[in-house]
Order: sequence, then C-alpha cells, then structure tokens
Amino acid sequence: MATQSGQVTVTLTHELEQYVRDKVREGAFATPSEYIRDLVRERYLAERDQGARLRALDAALAQGIADAEAGQVVPVEEAFARIRARLNMADEGQPV
Repeated sequence: MATQSGQVTVTLTHELEQYVRDKVREGAFATPSEYIRDLVRERYLAERDQGARLRALDAALAQGIADAEAGQVVPVEEAFARIRARLNMADEGQPV
C-alpha cells in the first residue's frame, strides 16, 4: 500500500545547509531531502512515544489514587522492603 506524500519547502541558514550537505556527502543519505525526512521522522516517533509513556503514567497515577482512596495502601516501610526484595537488595543497615 502506497502512502501519500506531500512537499514542504524548508529554508536553512547557510551553516545548517552546509551541515546537511556534509551529511549527504558522508554517504549516510542520498539526498538532503532524505536526511531532513529522517530527522522529522525521528522527532515524530520520539514525541509519539513520549505521549504514550505519559498516558501510561497518568493511568498508573490514577490507579494509585483510586487504590489509596479505597484504603488499599501499604505502609512505606513495607513497600520499600518489597522493592528491595524484588531487586535482591539488603535492607538498610544490612550488608549487601
């Protein structure tokens, strides 16, 4: 399935234009357009992934708040003991 593409004109400073042309000359990309497209794609994917991580964090926080409001809580000392056990770490004051 082919994807539609559009065209955008980008104006760069001389310094940035030279940088892009140097990257193409190094052989990593065939054309300046290919290099710019790769940069935009990387940025797009990073922002999309960050959005997904933030949504997951929001959901976890909402679940934690709901658990606390329902009285489903664990004393902090017990919580840290569980974490240390899961990570195979000694309790504070104990040799590792």
